[in-house]
Amino acid sequence: MKVSKEELTRLIVNKLRKAGFSEEHAAEIAEVLVYADARGYHSHGAIRVEYYAERAVMGGINTRPQFSFERTGPCTGIFHGDNAAGQVAAKRAMVKAVEIAKESGIACVGVRRISHSGALGYFVQQAAEEGLIGISVCQADPMVVPYGGSEPFYGTNPIAFSVKGDNGKFITFDMATAVKSWGKILEARANKREIPDTWAVDRHGNPTADPYQVRGLLPAAGPKGFGLAMMVDILSGILLGLPFGRFVSPLYGDLTKNRDLGQLHLVVNPAFFTDAEAFRRNITRTMEELNNMKPAGGFDRVAYPGQGSAERAAESEKHGIEIADEVYEYLVSDAVHRGRYHHYDPFAD
Repeated sequence: MKVSKEELTRLIVNKLRKAGFSEEHAAEIAEVLVYADARGYHSHGAIRVEYYAERAVMGGINTRPQFSFERTGPCTGIFHGDNAAGQVAAKRAMVKAVEIAKESGIACVGVRRISHSGALGYFVQQAAEEGLIGISVCQADPMVVPYGGSEPFYGTNPIAFSVKGDNGKFITFDMATAVKSWGKILEARANKREIPDTWAVDRHGNPTADPYQVRGLLPAAGPKGFGLAMMVDILSGILLGLPFGRFVSPLYGDLTKNRDLGQLHLVVNPAFFTDAEAFRRNITRTMEELNNMKPAGGFDRVAYPGQGSAERAAESEKHGIEIADEVYEYLVSDAVHRGRYHHYDPFAD
């Protein structure tokens, strides 16, 4: 079903407030979730609200965190997230990274001890909106079978990049290092539909199209995705002195415990490397050159990363945001949560 951006935001904020989040933090979380839903990234949208609510009520997300920022060098810093909602901590850490990059040309800011932060594209667009280049990586709990392995070791460990042209449009690249994120499995379950058998494997390590039989996700492009997942885990886990690899805390499991996740923002100021206006013009030209290319058979155009999602967001503004009926029914219900995720094993269904 479709709901307006304003209505979806209101419903999410209302539910998160009931779970104990402040009005300010609930609104910031909702903004990131609605960003995802509006672009068709439903795996990182409102479908996550019930999980956040349950974890917050049980104490696994700190709803009244004490944030601090530690400047560790001319271009570096650590944002201490105090196990707050990841969206709130990551957004504020990016603000710090933007400030440093404007001053010093480049910024590398680690975000320590946070909960799930959602769609990374939101945070890198914060930097791009300021005329900068935004890059972000974030670790996740082990769900992906390494290349040549038989059991999960790394998470879906996403990577995002964004830059803005002088036409006001963004190139935004946001990918899981798995073929698909775990949220896509949740989305398939919520919509009662099968998945492509190239996404995941069952208990025997065989490809499966049944989202309820998934026991491990596959790395994107085999050894390449595996290598990228390792890189992300090192940059957002080991580098920040946090749990890594198979030791990263589970998304579900014991919801009374904090997750202690890490994220890393890298921001580059083009003005320290080239003429900033020429840079933005050439970003626009890149978009135009790609769009003007002859498409291959079966395609109607060559799109740049983020173009389709931006168009979907524009359509959502006009016609409403599509969300699963099950998600809407929860959002309008009186329940804060339904006790679905504490000690829940996603691989058990």
